[in-house]
Amino acid sequence: MLNFENFLNLPLIWYGLIATAFLVYALLDGFDLGMGILFPFAPSGTCRDQMMHSAAPFWDGNETWLVLGGGGLFAAFPLAYAVLMPAFYVPVIIMLLGLIFRGVSFEFRFKAERFRWVWDLFFHLGSLSAALMQGMMLGALIQGVAVEGRQFSGGLFDWVSPFSVMTGMVLMIGYSLLGAAWTILKTDGRTRAWARKVARILVWMLAAFMVLGAIALFMIHEKRHGAGLNPMAIYLIQPVLILLLILFVLLWRELAAGNRDQGPFFLTWGIFLISGIGIIISMWPWVVPFEITYPNAAATPCSQSFLLLGIGFLLPVILAYTGYCFWVFRGKASGKRHATY
Repeated sequence: MLNFENFLNLPLIWYGLIATAFLVYALLDGFDLGMGILFPFAPSGTCRDQMMHSAAPFWDGNETWLVLGGGGLFAAFPLAYAVLMPAFYVPVIIMLLGLIFRGVSFEFRFKAERFRWVWDLFFHLGSLSAALMQGMMLGALIQGVAVEGRQFSGGLFDWVSPFSVMTGMVLMIGYSLLGAAWTILKTDGRTRAWARKVARILVWMLAAFMVLGAIALFMIHEKRHGAGLNPMAIYLIQPVLILLLILFVLLWRELAAGNRDQGPFFLTWGIFLISGIGIIISMWPWVVPFEITYPNAAATPCSQSFLLLGIGFLLPVILAYTGYCFWVFRGKASGKRHATY
């Protein structure tokens, strides 16, 4: 069997692939989760129809990246998977149930008449719960997981803390902003005008919560290490913070100007991308923060080599499908009811 161990740092490659998969998932699935969070607040049923139709061709393909990230963690870093899954059983189950209800709502809402409001509610609650659980799991992971003897040693609800609740709120607000930006991009008329007003409020909310989150993150590292972030992380995090400030200013200007529909969406994508890079820098080199580094959690080189061959074929296919889907369904969404994909 081909073994890349002699000329590739396989654990580092897989660390990067898995982090990329989760980050791309947030970028792609974030806009329809955010749209679901905002869904019941849309000004009319026609607006909700437009919002639903704008995301219908994309939502199931976007979740492929979540499967890729979770499956890659299981296969490439089995020790980390064995520690993290018991720590996050409850939020993972709630998240999956939310995603299931959201997916069912997509299909049934198009045919429902009398009980359309029920599927609208399921769509909203499914999106809300999935976003909240993802944010809380991220916060709990950043705080650190209790490990003893290479096993999770904490309680069933260790993932609930003031910091994880705050990160859950940050992700919900961030997804909502991304959903509003997507609605601006894909709809017109009253729906687009409403989304632009909502986005202007969410920008300030997200900025405030992110500042609080950054302060709390530094305090967590200071408590764990006694000196905050390590010197290399401090050096690398500075351009990240500068870029975030620039992106927020540009996003606000785009929303205030109101003359372009593409700008808010891609600038919000940029905020998510740079924020994700900042989180990766702050967590380096931990895969289970403060307990297990990625080289110590890695599977055998033989296994990682074999998996790398598979991902080398699968990843271009996923990227091609995603790009093709966005190209085919480009432009504004229809407001007609019962359209299916």
